Amino acid sequence: MDEYELLVVGSANADLVVGVERRPGAGETVLGSDLAVHPGGKGANQAVAAARLGARTALLARVGDDAHGRLLLDSQRTAGVDTSGVLVGGAPTGVALITVDPSGDNSIVVSPGANAHLTPGDVRDARELLAAARVVSTQLEIPLETVAEVVRNLAPGARFALNPSPPAPLPPEVLAACDPLVVNEHEARVVLGTEGKGAPEDWARGLLALGPRSVVITLGAKGALVAQAPAEAGGDMVTRRVPSVPVAAVDTTGAGDAFTAALAWRLGLGEDLASAAAYAARVGAVAVTRKGAQVSFPTAEEVAAL
Repeated sequence: MDEYELLVVGSANADLVVGVERRPGAGETVLGSDLAVHPGGKGANQAVAAARLGARTALLARVGDDAHGRLLLDSQRTAGVDTSGVLVGGAPTGVALITVDPSGDNSIVVSPGANAHLTPGDVRDARELLAAARVVSTQLEIPLETVAEVVRNLAPGARFALNPSPPAPLPPEVLAACDPLVVNEHEARVVLGTEGKGAPEDWARGLLALGPRSVVITLGAKGALVAQAPAEAGGDMVTRRVPSVPVAAVDTTGAGDAFTAALAWRLGLGEDLASAAAYAARVGAVAVTRKGAQVSFPTAEEVAAL
């Protein structure tokens, strides 16, 4: 089997998107735009983002035998993703309900559907995909036990990237495999179990103490912080700030997935963590200038032109 530069194990959702002048508060109703339906889900988003950049990419996921599932499969294949690992059936396709305000910020509620039926057994059955993957990336829109099974079945020398979204406490075996653990500020606070006081460097130190080999913290307009565990006992972590790319944001949906996919792919090509994160920041910057998730992801040529 040919080697995959990135195997994504994760969710595939239909994104149901409504634009609003402002997001509603508790008990409030607001009028929105016409409903738009896009292929999404953190796993499917990452796979499309990497493939559009030119990475040899495969997806291990589960969708329903329904119109939303067909939409997702078509989107993957159009982008050039190997969908031999996409399983069909077991439950309706997952759905994400998304509201987007005029600034481009979004709020999302996910109904997992078939994603909740991607099992550890499915991972074991996909051992050939895992054996052929240089980097494996996953998230937490699938069961945590399935993520743990991915870790147990990594090929020797394969790199594992995890975006713990939606955030949840992580078992030590998963944390120890992360290289990197990719979090935003909210996810960092949840994984640490704190209110996130102090500087991002303090968060990075706390996260590395939990076991990951490296950490990337995305900081929105402030860019990102990358941190690596000390090379030897008693040493200090190595950190570097990565600046953001100023753009006029239209819709942030999927931008974090595009960042993580680009980061994982570039690490698999042998780039150092800071360089890979800088490239990923440019990919995310292009993505936020367009509406939607997968339809907003840039090609390598578009990133180079930024």
